[in-house]
Amino acid sequence: MDEQKAFEAVKKVVAEQLGVSESEITRESSFVNDLGADSLDTVELVMALEEAFGMEIPDEDAEKIKTIGDTINYVMAHGKK
Repeated sequence: MDEQKAFEAVKKVVAEQLGVSESEITRESSFVNDLGADSLDTVELVMALEEAFGMEIPDEDAEKIKTIGDTINYVMAHGKK
């Protein structure tokens, strides 16, 4: 999967999970500061990303994923779809 496809796929999952418009989401967007996610949102988002990309994200990795860009990099390195 190339970076643009990963970005589009991540954007779709994030928009659906957080109830924000895809147009609000950039690679630099922070889940908490820019997109208004709370701790429950982030847990649900990790589960949705795991399902969408056929991977498991360990808690210690999930804690390091703070932005859309972090997510894209993680998906490209670890995702199966």
